[in-house]
Amino acid sequence: MFENQPKGLFALALANTGERFGYYTMLAVFALFLRANYGLSPAMAGTIYSSFLMLVYFLPLIGGILADKFGFGKMVTTGIIIMFAGYLLLSVPLGGDTVALVVMLAALLLIGFGTGLFKGNLQVMVGDLYNDPQYKDKRDAGFSIFYMAINIGALFAPTAAIRIKEYAETVLGYSSNDAYHFSFAVACASLVLSIAIYYMFRSTFRHTEGGTKKAAQTDAASTEPELTKEETKQRIVALCLVFAVVIFFWMAFHQNGLSLTYFADEFTAQSAQGLQAMCFDVWNLVAVVFIVYASFSLFQSKTSKAKGISLAVIVVALLFLFVQYDADGTVTVSAPIFQQFNPFYVVALTPVSMAIFGSLAAKGKEPSAPRKIAYGMIVAAIAYALMAFSSFGLPMPQTEVGADGNPVAVHVADVTPNLLIMVYLVLTFGELLLSPMGISFVSKVAPPKYKGMMMGGWFVATAIGNQLVVVGGLLWGAVPLWICWSVFLGVCLVAAVFMFAMMKRLEKVC
Repeated sequence: MFENQPKGLFALALANTGERFGYYTMLAVFALFLRANYGLSPAMAGTIYSSFLMLVYFLPLIGGILADKFGFGKMVTTGIIIMFAGYLLLSVPLGGDTVALVVMLAALLLIGFGTGLFKGNLQVMVGDLYNDPQYKDKRDAGFSIFYMAINIGALFAPTAAIRIKEYAETVLGYSSNDAYHFSFAVACASLVLSIAIYYMFRSTFRHTEGGTKKAAQTDAASTEPELTKEETKQRIVALCLVFAVVIFFWMAFHQNGLSLTYFADEFTAQSAQGLQAMCFDVWNLVAVVFIVYASFSLFQSKTSKAKGISLAVIVVALLFLFVQYDADGTVTVSAPIFQQFNPFYVVALTPVSMAIFGSLAAKGKEPSAPRKIAYGMIVAAIAYALMAFSSFGLPMPQTEVGADGNPVAVHVADVTPNLLIMVYLVLTFGELLLSPMGISFVSKVAPPKYKGMMMGGWFVATAIGNQLVVVGGLLWGAVPLWICWSVFLGVCLVAAVFMFAMMKRLEKVC
């Protein structure tokens, strides 16, 4: 899995892991913070939440255009500095008045712009590592590894957000609302780690940083064939078709931070016991990840020493889980903690996904990237079909006025946590089919002189989808739950049908 990959991949992946850890720590509690601190309605909190996500994913287009002119490395470094300023501003507890709201919005603008300079350009650099002919056939696997590294940071984020908030409340004596800001401050520390990793291992990927626009085009021309105007047009059209489809995937997928979090907060049981309780301890999930990777190593290793080490890791991880198990133990389940399951599944299932597609590739039967994306849309639809079916008969969301005069969500049902655990598993299957393959497709198909812009285009599509996340907030409490989920089921199915209809044109440029 990790063999024969360019060294720069691991440095860039780790730099991104640190940044993503901070981002997802902030995002895990952000929607709940908006409602608690400012007394916003679900719809208004959803509007701010989705607008922020839109900003984070739209601005890489600007970052890509700037990088095509000034170089990818410069934009990555500048982006980290701007993000740091935004997170620092967000971490200051200023209360819930109008001034505090304005400062918060300013912080979101800085974080969005900094991410726009950082995120897409880092991924272009990853893609350019594979312009070297010796790594050409490793591109999809490399992006799967890169995507897995992103989710390692996201895996620990919900636990970090909850634990730090609890520490600020119980030990430092901060109010519930002010304690949220300590979760946001984690992102500042994680960015320091990211920039340190970036410069420590810069020598392994410095050739991908680019410089002026002319230099970047010269470097691209030396490793990639010249395209005719017609070929360039065909590739851009194909990419735009893919962008149009993924809008609806992200609209549905990123309900994990909005309507699915509302569901976890208001409709899901707030405690778990026994084996189910173990799922909510991130270290138990880490032990499972070790078992998965050690199992692959056990069967793939060529020496008895390597096999012995792998077996030892499996035994130690199983013993750890055995010690952790308490049949009568009960744990409190907090709504943001459910967001750890998606990154856990990504990290745990990436080697499985790579093994499956590697086997298919060896037989000449691996689906093309566009076909994988279409399958991903169908899988996402299945996830929301499960939510819709499970929501029949549940009451409408309810609110009441709290002591401070602000509306407070009421917990009205105790649906088993297994529902959301399963839904996140299904959504992750869809994500693994769509996201890393989509990024790989863009880096492969984009005309050399428009790489930054086209990667930015991928993020613009993601941005539009994220803006449409607000639909979940607008539907929440306005229609029965099963109708809310059926909306996302429907758009995913329509997008999948469109993708299959365009398949011949898309596969022509692969």
